[in-house]
Amino acid sequence: MLKVIIDTNVLVSALSSKSIHHWLIQALLNEQFQLFVTAEILLEYEEILKSKYSDTVAGNFLIALNELPNVYFARIYFRWSLINDDPDDNKFVDCYVAAGAYYLITHDSHFNILRSVTFPKVNLLTIDEFKLILINEE
Repeated sequence: MLKVIIDTNVLVSALSSKSIHHWLIQALLNEQFQLFVTAEILLEYEEILKSKYSDTVAGNFLIALNELPNVYFARIYFRWSLINDDPDDNKFVDCYVAAGAYYLITHDSHFNILRSVTFPKVNLLTIDEFKLILINEE
């Protein structure tokens, strides 16, 4: 099963049932891939979801993440500090490496610096690219 990290911008764009990207949330709920997170990532999810939606939506989503059998916590042993333009994004890279993930799904241009980093190699995908991979996995 595919191991992925989902950046907050992608998650927020997929949460609404009216979003063209809502298939991502459905695929997560249907256990079509494994999502890896850390406490830091969950805090960012919560903060942004509260600001974009509501405390209730954020709380319910975090409860769901904690209960899904395909959501795992990665244990961070090393901080890579590869993204200088937005150092807060490094938590996603750290989680990616610690989890041995296959893909980091993002639309954030700050991650583009990772395309030139040879170690650790981070496979970046947009949500649309990930959809094609999921379709081919079936």
